[in-house]
Amino acid sequence: MTTRSALKVYGSWRLQGWTVCSIALASFVAGWLLTAWLTQSQKVRADSNRVFELLIYHAARGKGPALESVFRDASKIMARHGIDVVGYWVPNEDPAWSDTFVYLVAHPSREEANKNWHALHVDPEFRPYIESAKPFIQKADEKYNVDEVYMRPADFSAMR
Repeated sequence: MTTRSALKVYGSWRLQGWTVCSIALASFVAGWLLTAWLTQSQKVRADSNRVFELLIYHAARGKGPALESVFRDASKIMARHGIDVVGYWVPNEDPAWSDTFVYLVAHPSREEANKNWHALHVDPEFRPYIESAKPFIQKADEKYNVDEVYMRPADFSAMR
């Protein structure tokens, strides 16, 4: 092999090395920019007005399954009115909670929550579900025993 051909091979390897380094650097910068953009969008979402509403219904003794059945049927109408239920839960181990029905609703804002609940409660199609649930819910001081709390997500919460 002549010196000239050896230099040609060496130059070719150097060119390929620079190409690989350039591609690696460009990929790193693109990944960094994408990560920065995604992180920024998460911060914006955390500052929104989104709220969650936790509702805990205390059913009369032995009436938990009946109350669950009412919500199973009513959930379709609730969804039509923008009531975005994250999930429904029924305790299955602790006897003290056996007649409890729990669900969590996500709302874009407290104002939207009020608007959607109002629309649901004035819907004539929903009225029978309200009436059918009443006998299954415990009463305390002539009021239905339902715990309700609006919550905001913590800034480190995965669900915002």
